[in-house]
Amino acid sequence: MRPTISLVCTVRDEADNIGALLDSMLAQTRPPDEIVVNDCLSRDATPAIVREYAAREPRIRLVAGGHNISSGRNNAVREARGAIIACTDAGLTLDPRWLEQIVAPIERGEADLVGGFFRPAPRTLFELTLGAVNYREVDEVDPARFLPFGKSMAFRKELWERVGGFPEWLSHCEDLVFDMEAERQGFRRAFAPGALVHFRPRSSLRAFARQYYLYARGDGLAGLWPRRHAVRYAAYAGLAALLLAAARLPRARLPAAALIAAGAAGYTRGPYRRLWGRLRGRPLHERALALALVPIIRLVGDLAKLAGYPAGLLGRRALGDRRTMGRP
Repeated sequence: MRPTISLVCTVRDEADNIGALLDSMLAQTRPPDEIVVNDCLSRDATPAIVREYAAREPRIRLVAGGHNISSGRNNAVREARGAIIACTDAGLTLDPRWLEQIVAPIERGEADLVGGFFRPAPRTLFELTLGAVNYREVDEVDPARFLPFGKSMAFRKELWERVGGFPEWLSHCEDLVFDMEAERQGFRRAFAPGALVHFRPRSSLRAFARQYYLYARGDGLAGLWPRRHAVRYAAYAGLAALLLAAARLPRARLPAAALIAAGAAGYTRGPYRRLWGRLRGRPLHERALALALVPIIRLVGDLAKLAGYPAGLLGRRALGDRRTMGRP
């Protein structure tokens, strides 16, 4: 007898996309035993839409609770009846085989926590470019090091109970802290590249900058990736030093320009490689615009992270450097 599977998500003000998500949940090749949607203080028609679906489909249940995505997700899992929890987020759609693929390693007894993958579904040239710049192809991922994201993961409910749930003092990066605690406690992790969710990238530089600011702030608040952020600060300090030297010393301009060009080429090589294939068939002016956007997107994302990380560190100090998995 197969274990029961609960498919959960937490939502807030998602009236413009919750229907597409629920449709994709109901179209799974491996139907879930139940779908638990947790509403987290929505001010729009999201709860009403979910209730309409629940009236037609008894597997759907609407619950309410939480103050952020972590606490809302915890409430959804707490309300779920399944031994296996499949977790996703609003604002995306599931590939028809997503659930089948993401629970398979758990059902085979090979893993306790599984991460699926994600694929951009752009609607504009900017979104297509952003997707190529910031999101890797599956062949660029090291399965042994890949940490599951909340929008595409599955786990045994027992694991969730043992690690204390998602850290409710975090509104971003809570899934990574959850993964690390599961690993620390010896739970087995697997990567399911065929378990795909499709999402729309941010539609503007401003929205993208806010997204990456909040991600970096979450890193600082959780104390994640200090070396990675230190390298970024060092790289931009080096860039500033080169520009200053070139401004003051004419003979330094050519070597500085060469170093900056070499660094920029290395930094954008992967995005350009991914982007070029996605531009096939596009008009020449659109290709030129997309290629020109690559370094701009990189720069904006880095500046947002440079600003967000120290804000997170200050928040961490205000929290008293708490490291518990539950509420502060």
